[in-house]
Amino acid sequence: MALTGRFAALLGLGLVPVILFGGTTLGAAVALGLWVLLAVILGLVDLVLAASPRRLVLERLLPARVRLGESVASELFLTNSGSRRLRGIVRDAWQPSAGAGDNRSAVDIPAGERRGVTLQLTPSRRGERRVAEVTVRSFGPLRLWARQATLHAPGHIRVLPPFHARKHLPSRIARLKELDGRTSTLVRGQGTEFDSLREYVRGDDVRSIDWRATARHNGSADNPGQRVMVRTWRPERDRRVVVVVDSGRTSAARVDDEPRLDTAFEASLLLAALASRAGDHVDFLAYDRRVRGRVHGAQGAELLARMVDAMALIEPELIETDWTAVPAQVRALTSQRALVVLVTPVDAPGASAALLSVLPQLTARHTVLVASVTDPELSRAAGERSSLDEVYRAAAAERAMLDIARVSAAIRRQGAEVVTGSPADLPPALADRYIALKAAGRL
Repeated sequence: MALTGRFAALLGLGLVPVILFGGTTLGAAVALGLWVLLAVILGLVDLVLAASPRRLVLERLLPARVRLGESVASELFLTNSGSRRLRGIVRDAWQPSAGAGDNRSAVDIPAGERRGVTLQLTPSRRGERRVAEVTVRSFGPLRLWARQATLHAPGHIRVLPPFHARKHLPSRIARLKELDGRTSTLVRGQGTEFDSLREYVRGDDVRSIDWRATARHNGSADNPGQRVMVRTWRPERDRRVVVVVDSGRTSAARVDDEPRLDTAFEASLLLAALASRAGDHVDFLAYDRRVRGRVHGAQGAELLARMVDAMALIEPELIETDWTAVPAQVRALTSQRALVVLVTPVDAPGASAALLSVLPQLTARHTVLVASVTDPELSRAAGERSSLDEVYRAAAAERAMLDIARVSAAIRRQGAEVVTGSPADLPPALADRYIALKAAGRL
């Protein structure tokens, strides 16, 4: 049962007869008591005449998935199986992060009929956004008292990563097409697939000279003169790319109001989409001390669909990442030589010691690339020194950037490469480095 504002206003009106007819204290008390009794009787009558909310049959209609930042409609259908008309308010109890806004809706459902309530959901977080219950308040004709019941109506919707970095995909695909020979550009270098022969020009890699072809060409009567022939190459296909995302405690930090883990997902999705278009096989792993998400053996559109589905449920774990187990996890995904991309912070030498200790195991068999998101506030703070507080802040920022540079240099000494950037810059920077490695024939 619930009392309404009308009932409170009705009780307040009881002051009027008290003032008018209650000349004595006893008369005032009697008048007030009679008024309260009248109000309670009216409320009881109103409550008896109200339809029972427990006679409602609920049914949900929800989309399975939505991208973070987009809006989607949640539909709740209510069927009145009782014999009285139900007039009331329905509150759909979604989690706050589901972005339901004003989740209270007025309903008027005649007996035996069905009505629908639609809410616009704009989720503010990744993952499973759930709803378990619906609260229904049914008013009587006078709207003084109401019957209230909480009904079980479970539902959920999976909120996927937004993949804002896909805006960089067309330009990178165009560069891949150039590397693949679909335009005028071919690749010079070793480790790629042979495409054709042409005459040597200044700037070509001398290791690409084909001496047998040169001898055959110069020995032909149709080609007088000395000409040196070089091989041209096209990027290899069917390479392996393994993306390992660190989901440990350092991934929970927010940079530019975005968790590092979300930036890692954006960079991973862009790289996976690009590598898949290039004909490479991509595997994905989110790991700290156990596997939080894994995608293996998918290609094309299925690859991205499975990756975003796995990423949606992954949250940072407040534990240290066990880097000693990462080489074994990579071996479980592929036994071939691969490009292994480790997406993890490289902020402090102490926190990166475990990563540095396992890099030799990875670089001995694979091409290793470490991608790390950096805080753009460091550069801004380092340049502001107009007050004493700003000077101290600039000194701290300079020290933080020096630590990043030291760890990056140590990673390069172990034979790996490093890509750093702000949340907006890291995904395209990682894609560019992948294209550069492919152009150099290092995959």
